[in-house]
Amino acid sequence: IHLTFHHCNKHNNYSTMPRGPKKHLKRLNAPRHWNLGKMGGVWAPKPSAGPHKQRECLPVAIILRERLKYALTGKECQQICMERCVKIDGKVRTDMNYPAGFMDTVELEKSGDRFRLLLDTKGRFVLHRINKEEAEYKLCRIQKVYVTAKKVPVAVTHDGRTLRYPDPDVKVNDTVKVSIATGKMSDIFSFEMGAMVMVTKGHNAGRVGQLVHLEKHDGSFSIVTVKDRKGNTFATRQSNVFVIGSGDHPQVTLPKGRGIKKDILQERAEAEARGDL
Repeated sequence: IHLTFHHCNKHNNYSTMPRGPKKHLKRLNAPRHWNLGKMGGVWAPKPSAGPHKQRECLPVAIILRERLKYALTGKECQQICMERCVKIDGKVRTDMNYPAGFMDTVELEKSGDRFRLLLDTKGRFVLHRINKEEAEYKLCRIQKVYVTAKKVPVAVTHDGRTLRYPDPDVKVNDTVKVSIATGKMSDIFSFEMGAMVMVTKGHNAGRVGQLVHLEKHDGSFSIVTVKDRKGNTFATRQSNVFVIGSGDHPQVTLPKGRGIKKDILQERAEAEARGDL
């Protein structure tokens, strides 16, 4: 009797699969907005798991080395962190790959620096210098509101905070002002027409304007139309929009340019006026 044995390959799919999440990040695969030089080495800091997504954050190592130039090497970043010099949202973070993200406050007490991470009109993170009063709060976007199994109402924010017993007026897409010291919310800035918003994702990331229109598409992406100070209008998904104040009053100071995107002709004209070209 002729029996055919399927040759059982020892290296089948199961044995070649790696275990767990990736632990490295190559420089070419790092997010573009970190602006790392492509020839500056093979590797980039892989952000740790944390409150912001890996593609939408800025690791502490990059803040210290590429932006502030306080360190020259990764080892020096590590030493600065381990000396407990870096505070993010009021907590000392000793992990140099800790993911800091939109609206986080970064404080370096030794050098007296306080920054808030905001976006410029090209969608890159800006370390925007702030004073001591402004460093005491941050704005958080409400991602979901629900009631726990033990009947506690909670709101979850864009940076992974869980606010228990929130104000019953809080809805998804609103923004709340959270005290960094206590973690309690104070003011609510509701998502409504005329609210001042900053776009946090997509092609228009970093632009600031007023909400003028909302197209609801149930089961798909609701589209909002935003109009900036100069009267330019643009559209984006509702999930990409972050309320930063009401009317014309932002609750956080904005980086230079005030979130108004210039077209390439204006940029060129200004560069010529400065004498850069």
